[in-house]
Amino acid sequence: MQPIPSAAPPLLRVSKLSVTYSASSGTPALALQNIDLEIALGEITGILGESGCGKSTLALSLLGLLPTESRVDGEILFQQQNLLGLTERQLQKIRGARIALIHQEPGLALSPVMRVGDQISEVLRAHSDLGRADRQREIKTILDKVSLPEVDRIYNAYPHQLSGGELHRVVIAQALICKPALVIADESTRSLDLATQAEILELLLSLNQEFGTAILFITHNPALLAGFANRVMVMQNGCVVEQGRVTEIFRKPVDPFTRELLNLVPTTESQSELHRS
Repeated sequence: MQPIPSAAPPLLRVSKLSVTYSASSGTPALALQNIDLEIALGEITGILGESGCGKSTLALSLLGLLPTESRVDGEILFQQQNLLGLTERQLQKIRGARIALIHQEPGLALSPVMRVGDQISEVLRAHSDLGRADRQREIKTILDKVSLPEVDRIYNAYPHQLSGGELHRVVIAQALICKPALVIADESTRSLDLATQAEILELLLSLNQEFGTAILFITHNPALLAGFANRVMVMQNGCVVEQGRVTEIFRKPVDPFTRELLNLVPTTESQSELHRS
């Protein structure tokens, strides 16, 4: 009898990932160097680092959206399939359906000339055989799941008719409409006030628990990860300097850069305000 595996294979395994960008000066720019990362099914993982450290390059690598002139080495296994070996047509079937992105700026993710319902419908239509009526029902269900009031109003609204908080919930709904296994949130709360940040984090946490969706949460702010993420990977200059469980890293960081970042964490009172539902 074969032994029962002690754990399921990770949803995502990144091994020795390096990304080099071409430069007009002729000297290539190394954006990522030997990145190793694993995300388990349903896990929330934070990527923490300053602007320019390679966080967004990592996200684009997972989605297959790097510039064509970039060089990528290593391996990205998603559901045990090597994404780096796929064609653009194959990647299009994964984006939105199995891996989805929550954009930092909803204004860049949503067309100003299309109604919200139609934009989400386009994502669902690209990855399912549902008819228009069934798509509409699915969209209104997910808009309700992300705690948007007056679902019919939101469905028929243009982006400029919605508040900032409503727009962020819309792009979350758009990312979740196909029930992906992994959602990448790239600085998705950066432009929000503290109260709205707290609401979005609570929403992501509840959706993670309800749907079992794994989340890769990219941020420069350590306070957003406390009480939210399971694990954290700290990046500096395209390299991983430290990673592990959030509780362990935040309690006893080993790397000096991590300690420096954690000095930015607000006081206990401020953190309570941030994570209050």
